[in-house]
Amino acid sequence: MPTYHLKTPISEDEVRKLRVGDIIYVTGIIVTARDAAHRRMLNYIKEGKSLPIDLKGGVIYHCGPVVRKTNEIWEVIAAGPTTSARMELYEAEIIKNLGVRIIIGKGGMGSKTAEACKYYGAIYTVFTGGAGALAANAIKKVRKVEWLDLGIPEALWIFEVENFGPLLVTIDTTGRNLIAEVIERAKAKREEVLKKLGIT
Repeated sequence: MPTYHLKTPISEDEVRKLRVGDIIYVTGIIVTARDAAHRRMLNYIKEGKSLPIDLKGGVIYHCGPVVRKTNEIWEVIAAGPTTSARMELYEAEIIKNLGVRIIIGKGGMGSKTAEACKYYGAIYTVFTGGAGALAANAIKKVRKVEWLDLGIPEALWIFEVENFGPLLVTIDTTGRNLIAEVIERAKAKREEVLKKLGIT
């Protein structure tokens, strides 16, 4: 599998070269966002407000980090991915309006996100679940945190990272969706097995 090292901000040309199955590592800035942050971002877009950080060419990470604060400095203890399916309601509009190039999460996303990736030039990648400490090792600094009123897991955490990954591309700019393909193959195999067993 080809491996790529990308640095933020990431261009549309860079992500359009990537394909399902590629491995990437990201250096630069990534921003965490879960359900509440996505909803607020969409509200800001509708109201014509500026977000506290420019996400053009940026990376959104579906993550609610475990952090601690010592002498006014935030430290990330663990930063594993959260399930991305919950953000399917919002992600296409986020990609369309904010120019995000990479989404990181786990568990896959649906057809609306895949279409937005294809049309606007973005990719969805998965980070290994249960590897929150590995993710934290790649986070070199908490640049700042926004929207703490949403709670620590739901806030926008702006991380400076180095070689954050490995990230597996599962939706690319052709609209191909690896996890959806695997699910469809599994369903077909299930039907084949049930048929052989005489179960309808």
